[in-house]
Amino acid sequence: MSASAAASLHIQPATLADIPTIIGLAEATWEPTYRFIISREQIEYMYRVIYTPASLTRQMTEQGHTFLLLYTEDEASGYASFSAQPTNGLYKLHKIYVLPSHQGQGLGQHLVRAVEAAVRQAGGHTLELNVNRHNPALAFYEHLGFQQHREEDIPIGPYWMNDYVLRKELHA
Repeated sequence: MSASAAASLHIQPATLADIPTIIGLAEATWEPTYRFIISREQIEYMYRVIYTPASLTRQMTEQGHTFLLLYTEDEASGYASFSAQPTNGLYKLHKIYVLPSHQGQGLGQHLVRAVEAAVRQAGGHTLELNVNRHNPALAFYEHLGFQQHREEDIPIGPYWMNDYVLRKELHA
């Protein structure tokens, strides 16, 4: 990423007013991310469960998810969400997506670093995430220092998510 591109990048916490922006980003990223991994029916089902305004509101207000929005040149280009888990010091990265047109520019790394910094600031020491076992993003996470912790199969309606759970220890 060039210095001028980095200078035009900023990440900020999202609010309930940003839900339409998150939905717009999800609409642009969800299908291209998963089309080669899971069926169209599963993509559509999961999207309807996760990305309604009511669901995102619950995630932010009841489930303790913090959303970060990434902007490049004042255009929303990606987002991430994370939350504290019941285990002391453990946080979970729930979502991280960058517009397909902006991938390969290091923006995902900026988002992960911003999440890591927020987790450290909140007193967390471990960041965990789920990634589909067939998702090419696995290499991205491993490059950033995440390591396989376990496998997990999660029912979502009539479908299954066949995931790896990855963890990264965060050092001060």
